[in-house]
This record gives sequence, C-alpha cells and structure tokens, in this order.
Amino acid sequence: MRYITSIAEKEYQLEILDDRHIVLDGETYAVDFNAIDDQPVFSLLIDGKSFEAYVYPILDSWQVLLQGHSYTSQVVDERERHLRTAAGSGVSEREEFHLKSPMPGLVVAIPVDEGIHVEKGEVLLILESMKMQNELRSPRSGKITRLQVKPGDSVEQNQTILSVV
Repeated sequence: MRYITSIAEKEYQLEILDDRHIVLDGETYAVDFNAIDDQPVFSLLIDGKSFEAYVYPILDSWQVLLQGHSYTSQVVDERERHLRTAAGSGVSEREEFHLKSPMPGLVVAIPVDEGIHVEKGEVLLILESMKMQNELRSPRSGKITRLQVKPGDSVEQNQTILSVV
C-alpha cells in the first residue's frame, strides 16, 4: 500500500512492502514497529537503529513526539488522495461544481435528490469499485442540479455524476 505523508508542509512518499520493509521516497528500509503495552508509545527499529515514539491522533492528523521533537503528520493513502482530488478539494464556493467519478464503478446509493440543498461534507453518492464502497462527499454547500445517474448504473472514470451550485 502506498501513502502520502505530510509533515511541516513537506510530502513524503511511503510504500509498505511487507511487515518488515518500507520504501520512503525511493529508499528501502528494514523496520520493526511495535506498540508498548496499551500506551501511545511505540518501539521503532529502522535499519537496526532504535527509536521510541509517542504517537496519538488529533482530529484528522497524528501528533508524533520523536527524539524530543514534536511533529504533526497527515497520512492518506493513494486511493483516498485520488478520491479527495476527484471530489474537488479547493472548489470555488461561487462556481458550479461537477462531481465526476474518480474510478469506474457501480452506483450503490444516492442519498440526495435533485433540487435539495446539501452541506459541505455531506454524502452525495456511494460508489462501489473493486468490491469497496466509497462515499463521495460534497466539497461545498449548495443545491444539487443535473443528477445524471441512478442506483444500479455503471459509471466510467471521470464521468460527470451530478452538479452542485
């Protein structure tokens, strides 16, 4: 699985190869990462060097205390990042937004109707792809217009599903 980790506005590409190996920005490392009891304390071995880290969640990020330094980190997998991009991060509040399918799939449910008002973050459509259900959310508040699919429809990647104005 590949992840994008942001720390202090810098992005790192992370791929988990197996239980003991990762690739970080193109470099392969042998790792051992274990929780210590029921605490937010982790033992981390990287290429034979030992570290102790305190890791705990804060809202949509992670706080990490490592070697006396505190870091705030956000971690998303490639699939989630693709979904966020397709859902329109940075969408204008004034212009019409067209929700496009981030991947080919099957429309499972549409919990909204044309003409209703939705809030930012509200689920607009549930799309099944590769046996996983993905909730596509509204990137802004507005009114649903041009609902172009119904439950049971197959959609292609980048196909316009609906609009929000």
